[in-house]
Amino acid sequence: MRPIALFAALMLAPLPAAAQNLVVERNIGATLAAEAVAAAVEACAGRGYRVAAAVVDRAGVLRALLRADGAGPHTVSSAQAKAYTAASMRTNTSQILETVRTNPGAARLPDIEGFLVLGGGLPIRAGDEVVGAIGVGGAPGGHLDDQCAEAGIARIRERLN
Repeated sequence: MRPIALFAALMLAPLPAAAQNLVVERNIGATLAAEAVAAAVEACAGRGYRVAAAVVDRAGVLRALLRADGAGPHTVSSAQAKAYTAASMRTNTSQILETVRTNPGAARLPDIEGFLVLGGGLPIRAGDEVVGAIGVGGAPGGHLDDQCAEAGIARIRERLN
């Protein structure tokens, strides 16, 4: 067989290793995302806070967003940025804030485009795997945003596995 023909035959042959280049990832679905934001906004409303809540998938892409009646316009971008930050870092934004405060090596994390290092962003896990994140913005303190975000996750927790 001529070298050119052999090369062409090898290039056209199916390669079993090609399937190894596919990555299968689980992401939060639209229905669960919508339920989580509704539960978070409802939890905050029950405490008298007008907030926005956002859920993003594991890559930080928006899946659901809800702004309570009367919530400030800034709460939308705040909630989405907190969710993005939690998804990207795979941890709570309150923990990231504490790390930034106590670790000089982490001081520049807030400078990352799209990050918001304030309480209110939590990863959403199916088992140990992060499948998305929720962010809440608008309560008078990040710890209160955290509580409402936790309520959003609690509403869907049993259906995450």
